[in-house]
Amino acid sequence: MNYRHQFHAGNFADVFKHIFLSRAVLHLCAKPAPFRIIETHAGSGLYDLLGPEAGKTAEWHGGIGNLMAAEAEPRVRRLIEPYLHIVAPLLDKDPKRYGGSPWIAKALLRRQDRMILCELHPRAFAALLANFGYDARIKLFQTDGYARLKALLPPVERRGLVLIDPPFEAADEFAKATEAIETAWRKWATGIYMLWFPVKDAGACASFAANLAGRGIKRVLRLELQTGPATPQGPLARCGLIIVNPPFQLDADAKILLPWLAAVLGSGEPGFLIEWLSGE
Repeated sequence: MNYRHQFHAGNFADVFKHIFLSRAVLHLCAKPAPFRIIETHAGSGLYDLLGPEAGKTAEWHGGIGNLMAAEAEPRVRRLIEPYLHIVAPLLDKDPKRYGGSPWIAKALLRRQDRMILCELHPRAFAALLANFGYDARIKLFQTDGYARLKALLPPVERRGLVLIDPPFEAADEFAKATEAIETAWRKWATGIYMLWFPVKDAGACASFAANLAGRGIKRVLRLELQTGPATPQGPLARCGLIIVNPPFQLDADAKILLPWLAAVLGSGEPGFLIEWLSGE
C-alpha cells in the first residue's frame, strides 16, 4: 500500500502512534540526562487538515476529531493529556492543522535534548525545513532514512528513541524495516525503537513479527489497534507498533489505552492486541 502522511494526518493511526510516542518521550524526560530522537521518515511534520491532501480524505474526523469530542476517565486522561496539550491548540487555529511525530517530539524536547529528522521526498523535506529548520536542537537531512540510520548510531547522548514510520510503498518494506531495526539494535542495544506499520495482510504481519522475534533482540512489544473491518481491499482499519526496549510500564499503559481507543475511534469491529514478542 501507499501510506503518505499528508493524506492521513490526524486519523486513528496517527492518534494511536502519537499517543504512544508521547508516552515514550516523556519516559526519557523523567531523567535529567540528555537524549536524542531520530526519525527515518519524518514527512513534513505539520499538516493542513483542510488542504488538498488531508482535506480529500477527511480521515481526521474519525481520529483526532473523535478523540477531542470523547470523555475520558481519569486514568486515560492522565495518559493522553500531554499529547492533547500539544495537538489541541493547532486544531483551534486557521488553518486547522495537525502536528505529526516531529511536532509531537519537538514539543517535549528540553534544552539539552536533540533531534534528527530524515526525509527523502523533496516537497516533504522543503516543508520540514520550513517547519523545523529554525530550531538549533534539530538537524535535518534530505536522505533515505534507512541508509542514514546506521551512521547516526549510537548517539553521543547514549539515550534516545528511533522512530521508523515509512509510507509502505515498497513491497519489501517489512524486510527493510526488520533489517534496519536489527542492524541498529546491534549498534545501540539500549535505544528505544518504534516502528509503525499498517495491517492490510494479517498473515504478512504475523510473519514479520515472527521474523523479528527470531533475530535475538531482547525486548520487543507489539501493539495493534483496529477501528473497523480490516480487509486487504478496504480502507486502513488496523495498524500496529513494534517497540524495542519499551519504557517501563508502557505495556500497562497500553492495557488502559487500547480498549478505550478502540471504543472511541472504532466502529463495527474494533479491537486491539498487546503481545510481547520477546522478553517482558
